[in-house]
Amino acid sequence: MTPIRSLALDEIDLSSPEFWMAPPEVREGAFATLRAERPVARMQEFDSGIIPKGPGYWALARHAEILEASRKPEVYCSGRGGTQIGDMPESFNEFFGSMINMDDPRHARLRRIVSRGFTPRALKRLEQGVQRRATAIVDRVIEKGECDFVAEIAAPLPLEIICDMMGIPESDQHAVFERTNLILGLGDPEYVKPGENLIAAALGAGADLASLMKDLAKERQANPREDLTSALICAEVEGEALEEQELASFFVLLVVAGNETTRNAISHGMKALCDFPEQRAKWLADFEGLAGSAVEEIVRWASPVIHFRRTCTRATNLGGQPMQEGDKVVLWYNSGNRDEAVFEDPYHFDVARTPNEHVGFGGPGPHHCLGANLARREIRVMFREILSRLPDLEITRPPERLLSAFIHGIKRMPCRFTPGKGSVR
Repeated sequence: MTPIRSLALDEIDLSSPEFWMAPPEVREGAFATLRAERPVARMQEFDSGIIPKGPGYWALARHAEILEASRKPEVYCSGRGGTQIGDMPESFNEFFGSMINMDDPRHARLRRIVSRGFTPRALKRLEQGVQRRATAIVDRVIEKGECDFVAEIAAPLPLEIICDMMGIPESDQHAVFERTNLILGLGDPEYVKPGENLIAAALGAGADLASLMKDLAKERQANPREDLTSALICAEVEGEALEEQELASFFVLLVVAGNETTRNAISHGMKALCDFPEQRAKWLADFEGLAGSAVEEIVRWASPVIHFRRTCTRATNLGGQPMQEGDKVVLWYNSGNRDEAVFEDPYHFDVARTPNEHVGFGGPGPHHCLGANLARREIRVMFREILSRLPDLEITRPPERLLSAFIHGIKRMPCRFTPGKGSVR
């Protein structure tokens, strides 16, 4: 991809829906202009008519400022207004964002409790399940010769693994998939029709997910099993157990963040391997040797979460720009992952890229993605299956992209391949 700098500096409006409807090359060009000419830029907020228009925000386009804001949660916090640009009620933010919309000590308490599901030992127990699920996914499509890559290959794995972790029955998994699509697709008319109340739609989908988890928690209290739900409702940290509402909110966060982001990383990764066939051949020739760097490059390239917001807790200075207490600061991870000062030839997909200090899992600090290692494992296993069993898979039409300034999503992406059973690893 070659960025197109068709927008002048003062024409760049990251809050405008029209900006996110522009071709990817135009958007990339705009972020390149910001990095070069105004790396800490003042932006107005979008007036949706539903969420009150806020006072505006500082947009961080460079890698360096994103890292600095991430490392200093005492200065750039998550708990004042949440991590979305528009201000939402605290109860709404905590319901949908759980601990990502909290600061310490509440954030630290919740993270300590739920992190037991993401320890190396816990992930090791999941490894066979990840492989089994990935093999089954390819088994379902391999004789067809064509399919929708997103719906039939990329989406099932993270959803099924999260449901396996929590103990969600397979009969409920489609409903979980639909609700998460709606929550993260609020800006896309396919998921929420024009004129429909976005807040009501999100609350309805979230309530459905919470109700499912509350019912499961009651069942597990009576009949605990070897799943994360059973572990969390019995967990005690510093004398406190995870409360019912905390469990429901964590589940909403897990299925939304863990499902959507990993499936989009896999989808963007496959498109990149088709667009850069020499990189695909390189990885095929030494899959295990390059798997670690290739997975990191897929996450950098995809940047599944486009931005998160922080709020200044006091007067400060970032990138030479004075800021006041209460100012909103938005970390544009997609731009940080294309920063020419950090990544050589950032618009080239390179499965052997090293070093690769991307911010695809968020920056350093207490809010670094808790599920990063699980996502890495899922991406690695899924591409091992694809490259070994569907080695000639090609994308047949341009991806149908999600209209969103928050999630770098692909809704549909048709593909074809030679039918037949490849080697099973």
